[in-house]
Amino acid sequence: MDETELDRRLREAFDAPADERRVVVRQARDLADSGAYYDDAGVDLTAAAMVDNLQDAPAGHSLPERWNWWMGALELAYGGYAEFQIRRWRTG
Repeated sequence: MDETELDRRLREAFDAPADERRVVVRQARDLADSGAYYDDAGVDLTAAAMVDNLQDAPAGHSLPERWNWWMGALELAYGGYAEFQIRRWRTG
């Protein structure tokens, strides 16, 4: 997973602040490194796929909330994704 590309795509798609993008990119890196998504979905975890999935979250959600919404959906579908949810993040 290309972290620079993911950060760029998140900025373009959601106009999210740098601190929110940073925490999502960090969690995405952990998810990609785990191999869980590939094992469950059978496809590589790409920046484009992540943005597509995050765009499905309800309108009005912040980027970390969108991430948690997606991780919640994966948790329900496959299990084992709760560890990738964002618990806290600092702004500024």
